[in-house]
Amino acid sequence: MLLSEQAYRKIERELAKFPDDQRQSAIMAALAIAQEEKGWVSTEVIEDVAGYIGVPPIAVQEVATFYNMFDTRAVGRFKISVCTNLPCALRDGVKTADHLKNRLGIGFRETTPDGLFSLVEGECMGACGDSPVLLVNNQHMCVRMQPERIDAMLDELRQHGESA
Repeated sequence: MLLSEQAYRKIERELAKFPDDQRQSAIMAALAIAQEEKGWVSTEVIEDVAGYIGVPPIAVQEVATFYNMFDTRAVGRFKISVCTNLPCALRDGVKTADHLKNRLGIGFRETTPDGLFSLVEGECMGACGDSPVLLVNNQHMCVRMQPERIDAMLDELRQHGESA
């Protein structure tokens, strides 16, 4: 078993929400739990989750590769998703992405050499009126991110990441 006992208990709570013949319904929640603990979902983690839930590994792999919230390769400590869908693109989403690329020295799907930051292109986050929109580690939404706010956020994250 690759995950902690606590992670398996959380997965058990998710499994309890569904009938025994619908265990596959807990795949998304189980992957989220695994990713939160491991930072990403490797092939081994996918196989472990599949075995624990009792579904074929391909069923878990399909979910992990379909949704962009799951990382199937290692990412930095802080994964920054930038919405560049049309509404956000029209409201500086692309400029925001370019600013992040320049400031971090990386492109989309890359990680800084220090392992702190990964940058990805995100899908619509449902906050078009507040664009440019960023999502940090799939959990913290940042809105109206002008360059000075982005710089301050990066400095704060870098400070937090280096002190941990």
